[in-house]
Amino acid sequence: MAALPRKQSRPDRILSELKKARKKDVNWKDGKVFSLVFYPGEEIYTLLQQAYQLFFSENGLNPSAFPSLRKFETDVVSMVGSLLHAPRSFAGSMTSGGTESILLAVYTAREWAREQRPKITRPEMVVAESAHPAFDKAAHYFGLKVHHIPVKDDFRADVPAMEAAINKNTILLVGSAPQYPQGVVDPIQELGQIALKHKILLHTDACVGGMMLPFVRKLGYHVPDFDFKVPGVTSLSVDIHKYGYAAKGASVVLYRNKALRRKQFFVYTGWTGGIYGSPGVLGTRAGGSIAAAWAVMQYLGEEGYLKINREVMQTVSWLQSEIHALPGIRILGEPHGTVMSIGPDYSGGEAADIYQLGDELAVRGWHLDKQQNPASLHLTVNYAHTASREAFLADLKAALLRTRKWNWHTLSTKMQIALAKGLAGILPASAFARLSRAQGKLGRDVPRRSAAMYGMMGALPREGDLDQLVLDFLDKLYTPEK
Repeated sequence: MAALPRKQSRPDRILSELKKARKKDVNWKDGKVFSLVFYPGEEIYTLLQQAYQLFFSENGLNPSAFPSLRKFETDVVSMVGSLLHAPRSFAGSMTSGGTESILLAVYTAREWAREQRPKITRPEMVVAESAHPAFDKAAHYFGLKVHHIPVKDDFRADVPAMEAAINKNTILLVGSAPQYPQGVVDPIQELGQIALKHKILLHTDACVGGMMLPFVRKLGYHVPDFDFKVPGVTSLSVDIHKYGYAAKGASVVLYRNKALRRKQFFVYTGWTGGIYGSPGVLGTRAGGSIAAAWAVMQYLGEEGYLKINREVMQTVSWLQSEIHALPGIRILGEPHGTVMSIGPDYSGGEAADIYQLGDELAVRGWHLDKQQNPASLHLTVNYAHTASREAFLADLKAALLRTRKWNWHTLSTKMQIALAKGLAGILPASAFARLSRAQGKLGRDVPRRSAAMYGMMGALPREGDLDQLVLDFLDKLYTPEK
């Protein structure tokens, strides 16, 4: 367990330790990471650092003390709104990230319902199973019930099924633009009609696509309507630190009118320390991320974003074509932008073991998220990948070939999964759950090879058992070393 040093250290020593620790991190500058980081190139990266540093100590908690931050925030909200057909009546706020934006949208819906539907004691919302878990997190925090509706074969939300789940307690529908797992845009227009029909709210989660899809559409690609242009959409969440290429963490939540945004605010006037008002979940807000978001949007403008998205979409089209030509894998669904996933192809010959493929790519230095139901590898293609696409394809081909050859890792994985499935069939559920938790305990570092872990998790008898396994991991991950 770390203790506070008794004596001061030299700055050069501290910086040396930081750089040493960073060597274990994924290599995102070379375009080997398909999530988490959006690298716009060194020129913009330097601008972001400089803008952030200028407002490194400023605090967005009190705009009267820092009117500069208020200007930057209102400008950012206005610029994002202009991309998404916001009406003159719209309003919004900057947040620390997509999760906070979603939390606020759900909280606002609950507060709206308390005023408009006071007889509802436990409000409910209806989401496709592809919706981001932040909605479940918000429901857990704010006491809502969530109905998860399976998606259709094209991975888009099943609109009739979502409408069938609406009842007298439903206050909110959710659609994604695009949804994260396969990168397809939900039928927001149809959901908007249902929301108007039932007089409930509709949130479009455009955290991934809000700063990408408008430009993709202007480049001539087909993008279904998803924003305030759709009647019935009452709020949107948009991350600036994704395809806006801003510094972490910068997102916005937008509302069709100020009356809705007003429900988001928290005010307490009885404190002896003075009157307290806060627009979002956080009190203190980093001024650097607000300033950097404003700076990159001013720097790029429509011209710059179109240029970046043109190159990224060319990379996406190239990758899709090359991947479709490889045996045993395919792109799932028909993505509407720069997000997609690789899944097994059962149409001809032997389908690839997707989790093994992910392991082989990880060994080669690539970071792709593993997904489930169906098994797939996730790719969030951004500007960094325009320079690394050939290297990725070469390693993808090599990794695919490796999974088709006999090797110890493949054999070991299949044996572990087969054993887990066999034990699941003969052991009592409680005993199997305890055994799985004991065998599934991970260290502080997620292993590069995790195919066996994903396969064994699929054998767990109940979802709650998997929850406990992940809780065990989080508990250990955030416990200081002794």
